[in-house]
Amino acid sequence: MRFYLSSYRSEETAGHLLDLAGGPCRAVVIANAVDMITAAERQAYARKIHDPVFELREAGLDAADLDLRDYFANPAALERDLANVGLVWAVGGNAFLLRRALRQSGLDHILARRLAEDSLAYGGWSAGACVAGSTLRGLHLMDAPELIIPGYDREIIWEGMGLVDFAIVPHFASDHPEAQAADRAAAYLAANAIPHRTLRDGQAIRRRGDQTLVIGAPI
Repeated sequence: MRFYLSSYRSEETAGHLLDLAGGPCRAVVIANAVDMITAAERQAYARKIHDPVFELREAGLDAADLDLRDYFANPAALERDLANVGLVWAVGGNAFLLRRALRQSGLDHILARRLAEDSLAYGGWSAGACVAGSTLRGLHLMDAPELIIPGYDREIIWEGMGLVDFAIVPHFASDHPEAQAADRAAAYLAANAIPHRTLRDGQAIRRRGDQTLVIGAPI
């Protein structure tokens, strides 16, 4: 199993992902965690601040966007289109929205199988990391669970994909707008005896095979 769960994007991320993927391969970028903003806003953000597709291409990966909404209730089509993909990278935003997209498209089950057979690597930052944990409880203090976009189910999904057996709290003790909310989330998880791990921006949880490590230096 190979995954990379980051608190926040960093200059080193693309290199880590290329290494984890085993070299140049096809990669898809999942941005459904920000489906609450318009396409024009996304394009402006990519031009002015950060473009994950461009970043992965610069690192040597054959990257493209993939919108999970195109596969809602059609997991067979998604599995077919991921057949030759070696890396799935999920960006930050609303973790509850992303978790719905993973379930409605069937990507959560596809990832579980592909990761177990080691035919694909998964990575994500912020929301993309949170959904890989055991639960999204506590994250309700950082993201709005009730946020609904047309086409999405209303049901709140509290369980994560379970790639790790603890909840993940990003942006902890960091220079990030959500740092105070991360403090509250960590306190909630501790008070309710829910296993969790906090990540500061600049840190990530990396797994290759049976080895899981926290890497990176806080920024």
